[in-house]
Amino acid sequence: MDFAPNEDHELIAEGVRAICAEFDDDYWSERDQRHEFPWEFYSRLAEGGWVGIAIPEEFGGGGQGISEAAVVLKTIAESGAAMNGCSAVHLTIFGLNPVVVFGNDRLKQEFLPRAATGDLHVAFGVTEANAGTDTSQISTRAVRDGEGWRIRGQKIWTSKALESEVVLLLARTGEADSGFDGLSLFLANLDPDHVDIRPIPKVARNAVASCEVFYDNLPVEGWRLVGEEGRGFRHILHGLNPERILLASEAVGIGEVAIEKAVSYAKERVVFDRPIGMNQAVSHPLARARIELHAAWLAAQEAAWRYDNGLSCGEQANSAKFLAAEASFSAADIAMQTHGGMGFATEYHVERYWREARIQRTVPVSQEMTLNFVAQNIMGLPRSY
Repeated sequence: MDFAPNEDHELIAEGVRAICAEFDDDYWSERDQRHEFPWEFYSRLAEGGWVGIAIPEEFGGGGQGISEAAVVLKTIAESGAAMNGCSAVHLTIFGLNPVVVFGNDRLKQEFLPRAATGDLHVAFGVTEANAGTDTSQISTRAVRDGEGWRIRGQKIWTSKALESEVVLLLARTGEADSGFDGLSLFLANLDPDHVDIRPIPKVARNAVASCEVFYDNLPVEGWRLVGEEGRGFRHILHGLNPERILLASEAVGIGEVAIEKAVSYAKERVVFDRPIGMNQAVSHPLARARIELHAAWLAAQEAAWRYDNGLSCGEQANSAKFLAAEASFSAADIAMQTHGGMGFATEYHVERYWREARIQRTVPVSQEMTLNFVAQNIMGLPRSY
């Protein structure tokens, strides 16, 4: 294995970092408080070609892999943009990956060039209120209507639905009890005549809304089916594994900026005539957090490398997400503790990192379900649920 610095990755980080420097912590705090999508930031990233980094070159993208996309998103997060900044762009990167892999020529030609330039915003419609983590119980249904389909049902926690033109939508085309085998994947328009979008009030990442989306006989042309009918869940795994890898990278970035703030504060804050960073009760937790974040980043890099090289990566992607979520929230919590009471003040921004780091321990899959996946599918233990 080669652990030498990757010059290409360093150049990617440098380019993204230069754009992120234009948008400081106050910018992100304002977007979060006002529930405003970061349009200026998104436009600058799109102009630089970073939004389309993982889209093939033949469609105007960067032609890079998930490894390179992970560098982009980690760099965005560690700039202080955290989840608000990453969520503005990451759905285009991993959300369209099933289209890149399984989409027909018309789907690719119609949508990938626009996504590569940042002109097309994409939402990800999988989760349902009554199914939760059990994707096999999805009830949103697509029924044949001539050469196309009509979709009816409800999704929840659909990020970026307010800004998006299309949604990568998982719907049931088989029998009600057909489980995973009856699910199909569509790239559908969010047509306001047939779609009702309602933002969900929430505690964090408010610059990018999470929404309930109601589909009322939404017409979808036949060519918008992604891959094969009934194999939608298998196809969407090419979005879910990259999603876990990229979210792990984002979590590491949040942890790193939180620790950076805390270290700076620990050097400057003087109590009892000495910087608080001289106290091992302060310095040791910060050092531990750095070690854990580094380990999580290595796990994410391994998972990304395996995906890009066509190897199985389910265990690695889920493991990286688990480790990064734990390390990120621990780092943010330590940063809060290092700041003491001032950690709760918005002017120091660590409370925002803390709120956004907490997201990773619950979504898109909880830590408990990740452990279930490893226990059952990797270790061969009996299913517990």
